[in-house]
Amino acid sequence: MTAVKKDKSQMKQAGKIGFASLGCPKALVDSERIITQLRAEGYELSHSYDGADLVIVNTCGFIDSAREESLETIGEALNENGKVIVTGCLGARPEVIREKYPNVLSISGPQQYETVIQAVHEALPPQHDPYVDLVPPQGIKLTPRHYAYLKVSEGCNNKCSFCIIPDLRGKLASRTLDDVMREAERLVKAGVRELLVVSQDTSAYGVDIKYKDAKWNDKTYQSRFYDLCDALGDLGVWVRLHYVYPYPHVDDAVKLMAEGKILPYLDIPFQHASPNVLRNMKRPGKIEKTAERIKKWREICPDLTIRSTFIVGFPGETEEDFQLLLDWLDEVQLDRVGCFEYEPVEGARAEELDLPEVPPEVKKDRWNRFMAHQQKISAARMAAKIGTQIIVMIDEVTEDGVIARSAADAPEIDGLVYVATDETDLVAGDFIAVEVLDASEYDLYAEHIIE
Repeated sequence: MTAVKKDKSQMKQAGKIGFASLGCPKALVDSERIITQLRAEGYELSHSYDGADLVIVNTCGFIDSAREESLETIGEALNENGKVIVTGCLGARPEVIREKYPNVLSISGPQQYETVIQAVHEALPPQHDPYVDLVPPQGIKLTPRHYAYLKVSEGCNNKCSFCIIPDLRGKLASRTLDDVMREAERLVKAGVRELLVVSQDTSAYGVDIKYKDAKWNDKTYQSRFYDLCDALGDLGVWVRLHYVYPYPHVDDAVKLMAEGKILPYLDIPFQHASPNVLRNMKRPGKIEKTAERIKKWREICPDLTIRSTFIVGFPGETEEDFQLLLDWLDEVQLDRVGCFEYEPVEGARAEELDLPEVPPEVKKDRWNRFMAHQQKISAARMAAKIGTQIIVMIDEVTEDGVIARSAADAPEIDGLVYVATDETDLVAGDFIAVEVLDASEYDLYAEHIIE
């Protein structure tokens, strides 16, 4: 067979795409899917707006500050490039974007991948060359090689009064278990050592498809939360659960954590602890029983780490409500906690409630008091780890040692473990044993145990 050599002057130049991905990990997965498709079609990615043929902006529109950040990013891309395609949550409100930027090329909502690709084709027709355009089987990832987000469903069936995600992303739409597992296996084969399971409501996984049966590795599962955790636990990597509502069946997943199948880590957005505030938020679950369940979980799995997020300053929140929240934090002793001041969101049902607004200065004061209160709890829980030996995953190798994470630390939102070591052949994704020597409110300091 005679090889055909192409003259460089005859080779088609691939179009270059600039990309800005804003918002949550679910949006990041959307960006990865779009980029994977574009790379499969021969497009290249540009690291700058002005070096691209056009720019895609994947927006966030969850709260007003996120909407403003998205609009600013669109404006920046237009100024530096001039050709901009907009997608994502804010794209579900095209009139907001068109009013400020009427000359964007295309606007589409979340998960509308085909519309984005079509808009790219119209503005910059693909120049695909099957001889040189290669995409890895796991697709293009925007995270480091050793961890990846695994989105198991879209949308949400909850009707929290402060949230417009169901309006932007629709009702719950779960993937079948075998579909999820095929993606998970491809990621693991490509070198991923940690899977971060995400969705809007991970513990509701499968409700919409009536827990459809699925076959994986000659075993039949149901497409439900427990079965998914069980199957993912067989892949031999860290599996971390995010955005889990405390439904009763979560208890069974904690048993899998105790068995070591998945990480002993639960990310549960409690949002508040006052029954009055939770009622106004229209949050599912009964907070009165949650403390008992947390105690039960820790009895089943003593190493369990619980992270959560809270909102202070929600309309109608009184000082008594806020004090209930602080007292609840003392009772349940959460490991990782984030807090936000309530922001009004256009279109959210909370704006229609006949409740008094909390003044901005009171919101800020409560946020400061909340953070100082939780910081003492976190510092005590971290100090309790001094002298223990744990397994950590390396994120980065530096001249001074390595920066790693423990099973208690999700990337970018939790703490870090700074490890002193003399080893020179360590790389990101390696698991190593360490002894904890010191701790701050959020981070650990350790030394490498070399056997």
